[in-house]
Amino acid sequence: MQRLEVRLGDRGYPILIGPGLLGSRELLAAHTGDAKLLVVTDETVARLWLPRLAEGLAGRPFARCVIPDGEEQKTLETAMRVIDALVAARIHRDGMILALGGGVVGDVAGFAAASYQRGIDFLQLPTTLLAQVDSSVGGKTGVNHPGGKNLIGAFHQPRAVITDTDTLGTLPERELRAGFAEIAKAALVADAAFFAWLEENAGAVLAREPAAVARAIRRACEIKADIVARDEREEGPRALLNLGHSFGHAIEAGAGYGRVLHGEAVATGLVLAAEFSARTGRLAAADAARVRSLVLRAGLPADPPRLGGARMLELMGMDKKVAGGRLRLVLLDAIGAATVTADYPGDALAALLGERAGP
Repeated sequence: MQRLEVRLGDRGYPILIGPGLLGSRELLAAHTGDAKLLVVTDETVARLWLPRLAEGLAGRPFARCVIPDGEEQKTLETAMRVIDALVAARIHRDGMILALGGGVVGDVAGFAAASYQRGIDFLQLPTTLLAQVDSSVGGKTGVNHPGGKNLIGAFHQPRAVITDTDTLGTLPERELRAGFAEIAKAALVADAAFFAWLEENAGAVLAREPAAVARAIRRACEIKADIVARDEREEGPRALLNLGHSFGHAIEAGAGYGRVLHGEAVATGLVLAAEFSARTGRLAAADAARVRSLVLRAGLPADPPRLGGARMLELMGMDKKVAGGRLRLVLLDAIGAATVTADYPGDALAALLGERAGP
Protein backbone atom coordinates (compact mmCIF):
# COMPACT_ATOMS: atom_id res chain seq x y z
CA MET A 1 0.00 0.00 0.00
CA GLN A 2 1.24 3.47 -0.92
CA ARG A 3 0.44 6.47 1.25
CA LEU A 4 0.36 10.15 0.32
CA GLU A 5 -0.70 13.10 2.46
CA VAL A 6 -2.88 16.07 1.59
CA ARG A 7 -1.33 18.63 3.95
CA LEU A 8 -4.10 20.95 5.13
CA GLY A 9 -3.36 21.21 8.83
CA ASP A 10 -6.22 19.83 10.91
CA ARG A 11 -8.17 19.15 7.69
CA GLY A 12 -5.36 17.08 6.21
CA TYR A 13 -5.83 13.44 5.33
CA PRO A 14 -4.12 10.46 3.71
CA ILE A 15 -4.54 9.03 0.23
CA LEU A 16 -4.04 5.27 0.44
CA ILE A 17 -3.46 3.36 -2.79
CA GLY A 18 -3.19 -0.38 -3.31
CA PRO A 19 -5.01 -3.66 -4.01
CA GLY A 20 -7.40 -5.28 -1.56
CA LEU A 21 -8.07 -2.19 0.53
CA LEU A 22 -11.88 -2.40 0.52
CA GLY A 23 -11.66 -5.73 2.30
CA SER A 24 -9.12 -4.60 4.91
CA ARG A 25 -10.85 -4.68 8.27
CA GLU A 26 -7.93 -3.05 10.07
CA LEU A 27 -7.69 -0.18 7.59
CA LEU A 28 -11.41 0.59 7.54
CA ALA A 29 -11.68 0.37 11.30
CA ALA A 30 -8.80 2.82 11.66
CA HIS A 31 -10.59 5.41 9.53
CA THR A 32 -14.20 4.93 10.62
CA GLY A 33 -13.78 4.45 14.37
CA ASP A 34 -17.12 3.75 16.01
CA ALA A 35 -19.11 6.16 13.82
CA LYS A 36 -22.55 5.19 12.62
CA LEU A 37 -22.22 4.63 8.86
CA LEU A 38 -24.15 5.29 5.68
CA VAL A 39 -22.68 3.79 2.51
CA VAL A 40 -23.62 5.73 -0.62
CA THR A 41 -23.06 3.93 -3.91
CA ASP A 42 -24.67 3.36 -7.29
CA GLU A 43 -26.48 0.34 -8.66
CA THR A 44 -23.55 -1.06 -10.64
CA VAL A 45 -20.93 -0.58 -7.93
CA ALA A 46 -23.30 -1.95 -5.29
CA ARG A 47 -23.50 -5.21 -7.21
CA LEU A 48 -19.75 -5.43 -7.86
CA TRP A 49 -18.07 -4.03 -4.75
CA LEU A 50 -20.51 -3.49 -1.88
CA PRO A 51 -20.10 -7.13 -0.75
CA ARG A 52 -16.32 -6.62 -0.52
CA LEU A 53 -16.78 -3.45 1.52
CA ALA A 54 -19.22 -5.28 3.80
CA GLU A 55 -16.48 -7.86 4.44
CA GLY A 56 -14.07 -5.07 5.27
CA LEU A 57 -16.54 -3.64 7.75
CA ALA A 58 -16.38 -6.96 9.59
CA GLY A 59 -20.07 -7.59 9.97
CA ARG A 60 -20.58 -4.10 11.34
CA PRO A 61 -24.09 -2.79 10.62
CA PHE A 62 -24.43 0.11 8.21
CA ALA A 63 -27.20 1.87 6.36
CA ARG A 64 -27.05 2.17 2.61
CA CYS A 65 -28.26 4.51 -0.10
CA VAL A 66 -28.05 3.14 -3.64
CA ILE A 67 -28.60 5.66 -6.41
CA PRO A 68 -28.99 5.05 -10.15
CA ASP A 69 -25.90 5.21 -12.35
CA GLY A 70 -24.90 8.16 -14.47
CA GLU A 71 -23.95 11.84 -14.56
CA GLU A 72 -27.61 12.74 -14.94
CA GLN A 73 -28.05 11.67 -11.29
CA LYS A 74 -25.74 14.44 -10.08
CA THR A 75 -28.59 16.67 -8.92
CA LEU A 76 -30.01 18.33 -5.84
CA GLU A 77 -32.75 15.69 -5.87
CA THR A 78 -30.18 12.91 -5.54
CA ALA A 79 -28.35 14.77 -2.77
CA MET A 80 -31.66 15.08 -0.95
CA ARG A 81 -32.15 11.34 -1.35
CA VAL A 82 -28.85 10.82 0.49
CA ILE A 83 -29.90 13.25 3.21
CA ASP A 84 -33.22 11.44 3.56
CA ALA A 85 -31.26 8.20 4.08
CA LEU A 86 -29.16 9.88 6.79
CA VAL A 87 -32.30 11.02 8.58
CA ALA A 88 -33.96 7.60 8.24
CA ALA A 89 -30.87 5.93 9.72
CA ARG A 90 -30.86 8.47 12.59
CA ILE A 91 -27.27 9.42 11.87
CA HIS A 92 -26.06 12.40 13.88
CA ARG A 93 -23.08 14.74 13.61
CA ASP A 94 -20.72 12.01 14.79
CA GLY A 95 -21.80 9.76 11.91
CA MET A 96 -20.00 9.21 8.63
CA ILE A 97 -20.74 8.68 4.95
CA LEU A 98 -18.70 6.18 2.94
CA ALA A 99 -18.77 7.21 -0.75
CA LEU A 100 -18.23 4.00 -2.73
CA GLY A 101 -18.16 4.71 -6.45
CA GLY A 102 -17.03 7.06 -9.15
CA GLY A 103 -17.05 10.82 -9.40
CA VAL A 104 -20.83 11.21 -9.32
CA VAL A 105 -21.17 9.19 -6.11
CA GLY A 106 -18.24 10.99 -4.50
CA ASP A 107 -19.47 14.45 -5.43
CA VAL A 108 -23.09 13.85 -4.39
CA ALA A 109 -22.21 12.01 -1.18
CA GLY A 110 -19.62 14.63 -0.29
CA PHE A 111 -22.10 17.45 -0.87
CA ALA A 112 -24.66 15.69 1.33
CA ALA A 113 -21.98 15.25 4.01
CA ALA A 114 -21.08 18.94 3.79
CA SER A 115 -24.73 19.97 4.10
CA TYR A 116 -26.16 17.52 6.65
CA GLN A 117 -26.23 18.99 10.17
CA ARG A 118 -23.74 21.59 8.85
CA GLY A 119 -21.16 18.95 8.07
CA ILE A 120 -20.35 15.35 8.93
CA ASP A 121 -17.33 13.21 8.10
CA PHE A 122 -17.03 11.15 4.97
CA LEU A 123 -14.58 8.76 3.34
CA GLN A 124 -13.87 8.63 -0.36
CA LEU A 125 -13.70 5.06 -1.67
CA PRO A 126 -13.23 5.73 -5.41
CA THR A 127 -13.83 2.86 -7.83
CA THR A 128 -13.13 4.53 -11.21
CA LEU A 129 -9.79 5.72 -12.51
CA LEU A 130 -11.09 9.26 -12.92
CA ALA A 131 -12.26 9.40 -9.30
CA GLN A 132 -9.05 7.81 -8.05
CA VAL A 133 -6.77 10.38 -9.71
CA ASP A 134 -8.92 13.49 -9.49
CA SER A 135 -12.41 13.92 -8.09
CA SER A 136 -11.87 12.05 -4.80
CA VAL A 137 -8.95 14.31 -3.86
CA GLY A 138 -9.25 17.92 -2.82
CA GLY A 139 -12.64 18.31 -1.16
CA LYS A 140 -14.68 19.68 -4.05
CA THR A 141 -18.24 18.40 -3.75
CA GLY A 142 -21.37 19.38 -5.60
CA VAL A 143 -24.11 18.78 -8.11
CA ASN A 144 -25.00 20.05 -11.55
CA HIS A 145 -27.61 22.60 -12.64
CA PRO A 146 -29.22 22.75 -16.10
CA GLY A 147 -27.30 26.00 -16.59
CA GLY A 148 -23.90 24.50 -15.92
CA LYS A 149 -21.82 21.79 -14.31
CA ASN A 150 -21.00 21.86 -10.58
CA LEU A 151 -22.74 25.19 -10.03
CA ILE A 152 -24.03 24.04 -6.63
CA GLY A 153 -21.52 22.73 -4.13
CA ALA A 154 -19.15 23.14 -1.21
CA PHE A 155 -15.55 22.51 -0.21
CA HIS A 156 -15.61 19.62 2.27
CA GLN A 157 -12.49 17.53 2.76
CA PRO A 158 -12.81 13.76 3.31
CA ARG A 159 -11.26 12.05 6.30
CA ALA A 160 -9.31 9.82 3.93
CA VAL A 161 -9.22 8.61 0.35
CA ILE A 162 -8.93 4.83 0.16
CA THR A 163 -8.17 3.73 -3.40
CA ASP A 164 -8.51 0.00 -3.98
CA THR A 165 -6.91 -0.58 -7.36
CA ASP A 166 -8.67 -3.95 -7.66
CA THR A 167 -11.82 -2.03 -8.62
CA LEU A 168 -10.26 -1.12 -11.97
CA GLY A 169 -10.60 -4.76 -12.96
CA THR A 170 -14.35 -4.32 -13.42
CA LEU A 171 -14.19 -0.83 -14.93
CA PRO A 172 -15.52 -0.62 -18.51
CA GLU A 173 -12.94 0.33 -21.13
CA ARG A 174 -14.64 3.62 -21.93
CA GLU A 175 -14.53 4.67 -18.27
CA LEU A 176 -10.86 3.71 -18.00
CA ARG A 177 -9.96 5.87 -20.98
CA ALA A 178 -11.97 8.75 -19.55
CA GLY A 179 -9.92 8.58 -16.37
CA PHE A 180 -6.71 8.71 -18.39
CA ALA A 181 -7.67 12.24 -19.49
CA GLU A 182 -7.36 13.54 -15.92
CA ILE A 183 -3.94 11.91 -15.57
CA ALA A 184 -2.81 13.67 -18.76
CA LYS A 185 -4.18 16.94 -17.39
CA ALA A 186 -2.13 16.64 -14.22
CA ALA A 187 1.01 16.08 -16.27
CA LEU A 188 0.29 19.03 -18.56
CA VAL A 189 -0.21 21.35 -15.60
CA ALA A 190 2.87 20.45 -13.58
CA ASP A 191 5.24 17.76 -14.88
CA ALA A 192 6.70 17.63 -18.39
CA ALA A 193 8.65 14.47 -17.58
CA PHE A 194 5.47 12.72 -16.46
CA PHE A 195 3.76 13.76 -19.71
CA ALA A 196 6.65 12.24 -21.67
CA TRP A 197 6.31 9.07 -19.57
CA LEU A 198 2.60 8.94 -20.45
CA GLU A 199 3.44 9.26 -24.13
CA GLU A 200 5.64 6.18 -23.77
CA ASN A 201 3.41 4.22 -21.41
CA ALA A 202 -0.20 5.11 -22.31
CA GLY A 203 -0.67 1.62 -23.74
CA ALA A 204 0.52 -0.02 -20.51
CA VAL A 205 -1.76 2.12 -18.37
CA LEU A 206 -4.77 1.44 -20.59
CA ALA A 207 -3.90 -2.27 -20.63
CA ARG A 208 -4.16 -2.09 -16.81
CA GLU A 209 -0.61 -3.26 -16.23
CA PRO A 210 -0.36 -2.98 -12.42
CA ALA A 211 3.00 -1.20 -12.21
CA ALA A 212 2.08 1.38 -14.84
CA VAL A 213 -1.36 2.01 -13.34
CA ALA A 214 0.07 2.41 -9.84
CA ARG A 215 2.70 4.88 -11.03
CA ALA A 216 0.15 6.91 -13.00
CA ILE A 217 -2.32 7.09 -10.10
CA ARG A 218 0.35 8.00 -7.57
CA ARG A 219 1.93 10.76 -9.64
CA ALA A 220 -1.42 12.32 -10.59
CA CYS A 221 -2.46 12.30 -6.93
CA GLU A 222 0.89 13.78 -5.86
CA ILE A 223 0.43 16.66 -8.27
CA LYS A 224 -3.11 17.38 -7.13
CA ALA A 225 -2.32 16.98 -3.43
CA ASP A 226 0.56 19.45 -3.71
CA ILE A 227 -1.58 22.07 -5.44
CA VAL A 228 -4.52 21.60 -3.07
CA ALA A 229 -2.21 21.97 -0.06
CA ARG A 230 -1.13 25.38 -1.43
CA ASP A 231 -4.63 26.54 -2.35
CA GLU A 232 -7.49 24.63 -0.75
CA ARG A 233 -10.34 26.86 -1.95
CA GLU A 234 -9.19 27.60 -5.50
CA GLU A 235 -8.24 31.20 -4.89
CA GLY A 236 -4.93 30.87 -6.76
CA PRO A 237 -2.91 28.00 -8.24
CA ARG A 238 -5.60 25.36 -7.72
CA ALA A 239 -7.47 26.84 -10.69
CA LEU A 240 -4.70 25.36 -12.86
CA LEU A 241 -6.31 21.96 -12.27
CA ASN A 242 -9.20 23.18 -14.41
CA LEU A 243 -7.09 22.95 -17.57
CA GLY A 244 -9.49 21.83 -20.31
CA HIS A 245 -12.49 22.06 -18.01
CA SER A 246 -14.02 25.32 -19.23
CA PHE A 247 -14.29 23.75 -22.66
CA GLY A 248 -15.17 20.33 -21.23
CA HIS A 249 -17.98 21.50 -18.97
CA ALA A 250 -19.55 23.34 -21.91
CA ILE A 251 -19.41 20.15 -23.95
CA GLU A 252 -21.06 18.14 -21.18
CA ALA A 253 -23.84 20.67 -20.67
CA GLY A 254 -24.41 21.19 -24.38
CA ALA A 255 -24.47 17.51 -25.28
CA GLY A 256 -26.62 16.60 -22.25
CA TYR A 257 -25.18 15.27 -19.01
CA GLY A 258 -24.22 11.61 -19.32
CA ARG A 259 -24.02 11.49 -23.12
CA VAL A 260 -20.37 12.53 -23.07
CA LEU A 261 -18.33 11.26 -20.12
CA HIS A 262 -16.59 13.89 -18.03
CA GLY A 263 -13.15 12.54 -18.92
CA GLU A 264 -14.02 12.48 -22.61
CA ALA A 265 -15.09 16.13 -22.44
CA VAL A 266 -11.93 17.03 -20.53
CA ALA A 267 -9.80 15.27 -23.15
CA THR A 268 -11.36 17.39 -25.87
CA GLY A 269 -10.93 20.43 -23.65
CA LEU A 270 -7.21 19.71 -23.26
CA VAL A 271 -6.82 19.66 -27.03
CA LEU A 272 -8.79 22.90 -27.45
CA ALA A 273 -6.81 24.61 -24.67
CA ALA A 274 -3.52 23.52 -26.27
CA GLU A 275 -4.62 24.62 -29.75
CA PHE A 276 -5.78 27.99 -28.45
CA SER A 277 -2.53 28.39 -26.50
CA ALA A 278 -0.60 27.77 -29.73
CA ARG A 279 -2.75 30.16 -31.76
CA THR A 280 -2.18 32.94 -29.26
CA GLY A 281 1.57 32.43 -29.21
CA ARG A 282 1.89 30.86 -25.77
CA LEU A 283 2.66 27.29 -26.75
CA ALA A 284 4.77 25.79 -29.50
CA ALA A 285 2.65 24.26 -32.24
CA ALA A 286 4.62 21.02 -31.90
CA ASP A 287 3.60 20.77 -28.23
CA ALA A 288 -0.06 21.34 -29.09
CA ALA A 289 0.29 18.49 -31.59
CA ARG A 290 1.71 16.28 -28.82
CA VAL A 291 -1.39 16.90 -26.71
CA ARG A 292 -3.71 16.02 -29.58
CA SER A 293 -1.66 12.92 -30.39
CA LEU A 294 -1.76 11.57 -26.81
CA VAL A 295 -5.51 12.13 -26.57
CA LEU A 296 -6.10 10.26 -29.83
CA ARG A 297 -3.75 7.41 -28.88
CA ALA A 298 -5.71 7.01 -25.65
CA GLY A 299 -8.87 6.51 -27.72
CA LEU A 300 -10.38 9.78 -26.54
CA PRO A 301 -12.16 12.44 -28.63
CA ALA A 302 -10.00 15.34 -29.78
CA ASP A 303 -12.83 17.37 -31.32
CA PRO A 304 -16.09 18.50 -29.70
CA PRO A 305 -19.58 17.56 -30.85
CA ARG A 306 -21.09 20.02 -33.31
CA LEU A 307 -22.80 22.18 -30.74
CA GLY A 308 -22.01 25.41 -32.55
CA GLY A 309 -19.30 27.87 -31.60
CA ALA A 310 -21.75 30.47 -30.33
CA ARG A 311 -23.47 27.91 -28.10
CA MET A 312 -20.10 26.76 -26.73
CA LEU A 313 -19.22 30.35 -25.86
CA GLU A 314 -22.59 30.83 -24.18
CA LEU A 315 -22.12 27.73 -22.04
CA MET A 316 -18.55 28.66 -21.18
CA GLY A 317 -19.89 31.98 -19.95
CA MET A 318 -21.49 30.13 -17.02
CA ASP A 319 -18.12 28.78 -15.92
CA LYS A 320 -17.13 29.40 -12.29
CA LYS A 321 -13.92 31.07 -13.49
CA VAL A 322 -15.83 34.04 -14.90
CA ALA A 323 -14.78 37.20 -13.03
CA GLY A 324 -15.81 40.73 -13.87
CA GLY A 325 -17.74 39.42 -16.83
CA ARG A 326 -14.59 37.93 -18.36
CA LEU A 327 -13.93 34.19 -18.66
CA ARG A 328 -10.53 33.21 -17.32
CA LEU A 329 -9.03 30.27 -19.16
CA VAL A 330 -6.28 27.89 -18.15
CA LEU A 331 -3.77 28.00 -21.00
CA LEU A 332 -0.44 26.27 -21.58
CA ASP A 333 2.91 28.07 -21.71
CA ALA A 334 4.70 24.74 -22.19
CA ILE A 335 4.15 21.07 -21.52
CA GLY A 336 4.12 21.03 -17.72
CA ALA A 337 3.44 24.75 -17.25
CA ALA A 338 0.04 26.45 -17.27
CA THR A 339 -1.41 29.89 -16.53
CA VAL A 340 -4.85 31.17 -15.57
CA THR A 341 -5.58 34.25 -17.63
CA ALA A 342 -8.29 36.48 -19.06
CA ASP A 343 -5.73 38.13 -21.35
CA TYR A 344 -6.52 36.57 -24.70
CA PRO A 345 -8.25 37.75 -27.90
CA GLY A 346 -11.94 36.92 -27.72
CA ASP A 347 -12.27 36.82 -31.50
CA ALA A 348 -9.59 34.15 -31.70
CA LEU A 349 -11.48 32.00 -29.17
CA ALA A 350 -14.72 32.46 -31.13
CA ALA A 351 -12.92 31.50 -34.34
CA LEU A 352 -11.46 28.33 -32.83
CA LEU A 353 -14.81 27.22 -31.46
CA GLY A 354 -16.54 27.99 -34.74
CA GLU A 355 -14.06 25.79 -36.55
CA ARG A 356 -14.18 22.92 -34.10
CA ALA A 357 -17.79 22.99 -32.87
CA GLY A 358 -19.48 24.37 -35.98
CA PRO A 359 -20.99 27.74 -36.85
